[in-house]
Amino acid sequence: MSSDPDASPFNSVPPAIVLLALAIFLVELALSGAARGFFGGAEGVGWRAVAIQSFAFYGPVLDYMIEIGGFTLADIARFLTYSFVHVSFTHVLFVLVFLLALGKMVAETVSPVAALVVFFGSAAFGALAYAALTSDARPLVGGFPAVYGLIGAFTFLLWARLGAMGEPQHRAFGLIAVLLGLQLVFGLIFGGTNDWVAEVAGFAFGFAVTPIVAPGGFRHLLARLRER
Repeated sequence: MSSDPDASPFNSVPPAIVLLALAIFLVELALSGAARGFFGGAEGVGWRAVAIQSFAFYGPVLDYMIEIGGFTLADIARFLTYSFVHVSFTHVLFVLVFLLALGKMVAETVSPVAALVVFFGSAAFGALAYAALTSDARPLVGGFPAVYGLIGAFTFLLWARLGAMGEPQHRAFGLIAVLLGLQLVFGLIFGGTNDWVAEVAGFAFGFAVTPIVAPGGFRHLLARLRER
């Protein structure tokens, strides 16, 4: 990690995280550009709606899979593809900020592969929780459940480091507490959705899986955190 306090948190972002962020950004660039008539012609205006219909996750999909006792690859893909489709440029911008900052930290501290496992695993687990714990038929879209998984990974790393230093470990949960508090406030003011279920599930998955996917196991990870 850089010792320069003025260094950008996005310097030297691992290639795996850059490619993931680029894929998400390019999807949004295509949808936003088409909506503004830059390409796609008259049909371009509806590209976002088509993308949501084709790649978003729907809770009833899980019910259908259980009912017929089977699944298609397209159905399974929705557990991941929904993370690449967003409702607006602002929506994807916040996702990318968290992805680049926290993805860089998790990839450098644990490993790039672990960061990808956390991202995609949190997306899938968040979608599963969304379907299992709510009856919401609205589409689940966006990368927040996945990046909340990275927040969970960050929280675990900070929790472990504080424990190794003999400091209060509850401080590690400050970021998630602030984010959930803001969600509650905005939900009360503007009306909320059940997306928070997927996001909390993503956070829990990221927190739980990080010591499992760390190369060398938890003890090796703890030793690295102590060195930092």
